[in-house]
Amino acid sequence: MERTLYIHPRPCFRFLAVTAAALCALPLHAQPNHPWTVPEIWGTSANPTGNPPGGMVWSPDGKHVTWIGDHGNLMEIEPPSTKPEVLLPGSKIDSLLSAPVPERDRDHRARYGEPDYIWSPDSRHILFDTDGELWLFDLGSGTGVRIGNTGMASGDDPKFSPNGQFVSFLRNHNLYVLPADGSRAATALTGSRDPNVLDGGVDWVYLEELDARSNYFWSPDSRQIAFLQMNETEVPEYPLTDWIPVHAKVHEQRYPQPGDPNPGVRVGIVPAGGGSTRWLHIPLQEGDDYIPRFGWVNSRVVWVETLSRNQQHLDLWFADPHTGQIALVLAQSEPKYFTTTYDVRFVGDNQFLILSWRDGHTHIYRYTFNPGDPMGGQAQLADQLESGNYEVETIAGVDADKQTVWYLSNQDHPRQEQIWAVQLDSSNRHQISQGAGVHHPEFAPRGGHFIDTYSSMMDPPAVAACEATGDCTPFWKSAPLHGHKLIAPVLLKLTAADSMTTLYGTLLLPPHRTQPRSVPLIVNPYGGPDVGEARDAWGGKSFYFDQLLAEHGFAVLHVDNRGMGGRGRAFEQVCFHNFGPPQFADQMAAIDQVLPRYPQLDPRRLGWWGWSWGGSFTLFALSHSDSFLAGVSVAPVTDWRNYDSIYTERYMGLPSEDADNYTADSDVTSAANLHGRLLIMHGTGDDNVHIENTIQYIEKLIKARIPYDLNLFPRKTHSIAGPDDRTVLFEKLLDHFERYLMNPEAGEGRSDRAQRDRHR
Repeated sequence: MERTLYIHPRPCFRFLAVTAAALCALPLHAQPNHPWTVPEIWGTSANPTGNPPGGMVWSPDGKHVTWIGDHGNLMEIEPPSTKPEVLLPGSKIDSLLSAPVPERDRDHRARYGEPDYIWSPDSRHILFDTDGELWLFDLGSGTGVRIGNTGMASGDDPKFSPNGQFVSFLRNHNLYVLPADGSRAATALTGSRDPNVLDGGVDWVYLEELDARSNYFWSPDSRQIAFLQMNETEVPEYPLTDWIPVHAKVHEQRYPQPGDPNPGVRVGIVPAGGGSTRWLHIPLQEGDDYIPRFGWVNSRVVWVETLSRNQQHLDLWFADPHTGQIALVLAQSEPKYFTTTYDVRFVGDNQFLILSWRDGHTHIYRYTFNPGDPMGGQAQLADQLESGNYEVETIAGVDADKQTVWYLSNQDHPRQEQIWAVQLDSSNRHQISQGAGVHHPEFAPRGGHFIDTYSSMMDPPAVAACEATGDCTPFWKSAPLHGHKLIAPVLLKLTAADSMTTLYGTLLLPPHRTQPRSVPLIVNPYGGPDVGEARDAWGGKSFYFDQLLAEHGFAVLHVDNRGMGGRGRAFEQVCFHNFGPPQFADQMAAIDQVLPRYPQLDPRRLGWWGWSWGGSFTLFALSHSDSFLAGVSVAPVTDWRNYDSIYTERYMGLPSEDADNYTADSDVTSAANLHGRLLIMHGTGDDNVHIENTIQYIEKLIKARIPYDLNLFPRKTHSIAGPDDRTVLFEKLLDHFERYLMNPEAGEGRSDRAQRDRHR
């Protein structure tokens, strides 16, 4: 389940008619402060401070860094120079980047990071892919040629062969290869005719919950391709209905729910020039177990990672692609579940790195094996590269020549993510990033230099080109924020309901409101596992909306409860078979500590809102306490039996084995106990949290004769993206809290009073 508030819809400014003309006539630096408005924040893709370069990519030779910039230009810098130059003008590629793409495919490209272009291995060509059109641009001549069409929108996954001579892609669930110069038509390497069989494709649940971004890989010598075949025949379908046409259309989505059959998976090896597929007979429970990652150790050995359905066993296998011989080289087990750290990073010809929280926190472990006989025995643990009471977020870069690993960690600063370096022998660990906050580096293929995008809670993003030593030269900075003075949140350090565990959060208070009980409080947690939000990072449009709420007189509380991510195994695994009660207890403990510290907060006017897991959390809170006068739930899971198998079973197990918890922790069970005025919002095209969740929940409210407000967004997916829809969503949210929280007596009608009286 994802956190979905950080899309960049376009702002348009809405001012009072009396002052609009005067304000627009002033130069930006002379504009006085004015209140935030929802259309200003959410009404366009523009950003008051500008949008930093996104999707930055290093060329394979490490000489260029590119991104799509303003006006659709393909921009570049060539470190150590930090002067941005136009590599390809937008006029040459605009028709490709602006091709019409359906809502679902546009959402998938954004949500799953599908690139608009990829570099060729020779660093002299760039392949653009939009809605299946493949165009190869020669940077030397400045010319482009159409080399083919995948016939797909999202999910076609084009790649160059390592030698640059071929381009592979997916079409109708099969794997194809064509010459990189487009000199002849594409050749099919697989021939599955059953639409339920995916050769090299990634289905929805692997994309969403295993973070799989590709299911086929070229061998280093460009002679073979290893691919995952997914058989979804037994996976149930869910109908996604589009009601906008006169004749409604239905898209059937393969979506395994808890206890359902999962896709059957196996790894095949096919010659790049065509021929029969050799299947690797890795031991798996068909329709249950997973293959989250696989690839090539070298041109002679394939590696395959398997995960048991209960997500307590994670095994690494080596296989000979020619003989099919297999060997188990690493077996790992967890008493509860593995966190979502499946990547295996091979370094040289005899070692690999993994992340594991086996000692209670996520750290880097190095294993070695015999390069002369990789399948001759199990891999040996050589070293734990670093350790301590902190989390490693990700391995950001590795340089085998320099024997150096770069990684992101919250060591020393639980709210920050800094870049650290350590040698492969675990020596010389040191921080290399500069400045407080959260850093997002993109490392070059070799050498250790990187691009760093960084920000802090009160400082919007900047982007710098950095040396391996950490010496950086900024080349993009956010524009000053004109017309608004930001309110700094109070940093909170609280205690969980267990009276021992430290919780981190923030409280945004409206300025100049100090009278006792003069400020209503809105609680806005995410609450769910594998996510940590209490970070010293720029919040963008979500932060602006909190500012708007504060200007309207509301306080906003964000606290990371136990059960969330980024704080170690014990902190997150509180959620194991316990999806609601401990998280809610921590939020209530946080509220109980905050209210007496800030007497201007009114304990009689508490509200709650959230999205996705946070939307489910809103319903749980309003049904397990009478403290909240109003709540807004966006795209909630209301019955955990409705959500997907991989995510839900990781934390809840199988419904057949723990039916009581599935019942107790699902919001539909407690809907009749709802207190406060509720607004539910959902996209009708949501392929992540299906709209059946909201429909089932409001049926319970109707039977209990509890009033509610509902707003649907036609065709919209889980992100509910786009300027019009985002503007409506946040205007509805603001209006709901103005009506039922700021002035509850004025906002309630007869049905509201009846509900209130019924719960007395």
